[in-house]
Formats: sequence, structure tokens, C-alpha cells
Amino acid sequence: MESVTYENARTSIVTFGDRVEAFFTLPPRGEGPFPAVVLGHERYGLVRHTLDLAAKFAADGYACIAPDMFSRWDGDKAALNRGDIQVPLSDTDIISYMSDSVDFLLANPRVDSSRLVAMGVCQSGSYPLLLNSARKEISANIVVYGGAQQAEYSATAPRRIEPYEQIVGRISAPVLGIWGEDDFVVSIDDVRRLRGILEDHRKSYEFALFRGMPHGWMNDTMPGRYRPQETAMAWKLILDFISRVHGGAFPPDRMIWKFESDAAVSYDFTKKVRLA
Repeated sequence: MESVTYENARTSIVTFGDRVEAFFTLPPRGEGPFPAVVLGHERYGLVRHTLDLAAKFAADGYACIAPDMFSRWDGDKAALNRGDIQVPLSDTDIISYMSDSVDFLLANPRVDSSRLVAMGVCQSGSYPLLLNSARKEISANIVVYGGAQQAEYSATAPRRIEPYEQIVGRISAPVLGIWGEDDFVVSIDDVRRLRGILEDHRKSYEFALFRGMPHGWMNDTMPGRYRPQETAMAWKLILDFISRVHGGAFPPDRMIWKFESDAAVSYDFTKKVRLA
């Protein structure tokens, strides 16, 4: 794991649970208790972008734990970090890593156990939903350009031992989903399919499909994809959603549905491409 320091966050590398190594951040001042985020990383492992996001949460008043979901994997991590290889994780492993992270937060007196958020990005987009399907302590789920791609719906054993719809049907917290019109991984139809599952199971959600955004547009370590203006908008959306969840805007006896989209009538997913 890369050693990084940040001006607006207190950071440490911690180990807990079943050999889980993680990056832990706290706001720069105060003892809390702070609301907290369990943050999933992209397919590259626990690299700079995820560390930056964890520090960003700390700067905005949150504790954040970002587990290395490959802590127990003995393969070539340098190749993984470069994106030369991709390593699938089973749902069992994902829930194990994320659930151990929840336990770490719950044991920390600086964390407000009533305000625990789960967020996933890209490959980890479905991880909040997997975690919340098993852990009801999660108060809000944030899915960022992931969690709806075809691989989620078609996965079979040993990676996934039950249909994705059943997993999503067990979540207890509202979902914020953020995607881009020009994403080459997740199509608009994929997003609509996830929306349908949530509605069928009477789960609250807010979805936002950003005009012209490619896959990975919040990642400033990838200049070809990064879009600073829309990144700022998405971050504001995330913080606002969390604040409203914890402020009681999504009562458990109500279904709150919102889908905001700006996409071309001529949209064609087959023409979307991967940017550098």
C-alpha cells in the first residue's frame, strides 16, 4: 500500500479481522464521534485514488475505512495496481472484508455507530449492497459507476451463490447511484434494470445519470477520464445524500424513488469506449 499523508486528514494503516489491511482516516480535528464510511476500491486494489477519496471524506467530517480487498491474495499486486490483470472476488470474500471493516468501525469510540455509510466505486459498486444485505447497521449505500453492469446479473457460483436480485432485495438502507451517459461498462438499460429491482422490492433510491460522462470520471489519477466540474457535482450529491439520510429524509415506512437522467435520444451503448 502506498504511504501517503494529507493535510486535512489524520491517516493510518491498520490491520484487523481476517488479515485485513486497510487505510483509515479521521477528520483533522476533534474526537468525534464521527459518521463513518466503509469505502470499496476499484479493480486496481487499494491505490492512490481510493486513498484520496478516504482523505476527502475525512476533510468533510467523516471517519473512513478503505480495506484492501486483496489483503489475503498472494498474486502479483504490482500488476494488479497497474491494471495489467483483474482478479475477481467472490461475494463471500467481499462480505468478509467489508463486514470486518464494519466491526473495526463499531469498535472505535471515535465513530458514531448509528451513522455508517457504505460506498463502492467501479468494480466495488455492488459491494455496499452486498454488505448491507448482511449487515443492517449500514444507514446509506452509495454506488458510483458500478453495481449494475451485466457481470452483476450474470455471475454464478463460485463467485455468486444466489441471484443479484435476492441480494439487493435484502438491503435495508436507501441507495444513491451515480453513472455516466458515456460509460462503456454500465449501460442505461443496466441502470434501469437495477432501478426495477429496487422498485420491485420497495427500496428507496436516488439515481443520477450524468450527461456525457465516461467511466471513471471522478478519478483524477487518470487524466483522460477525469472531469473536475462533474466530480465536484457528484461529491456534493454524495455528501447531501448522506446528510439527508441521517436527517430522516428516508423513513423506513416510505418508498422514495428519484431517477434524474440527461442522455441523448440517439444513445447507443455499443459505441461507448474505454478512455485512458
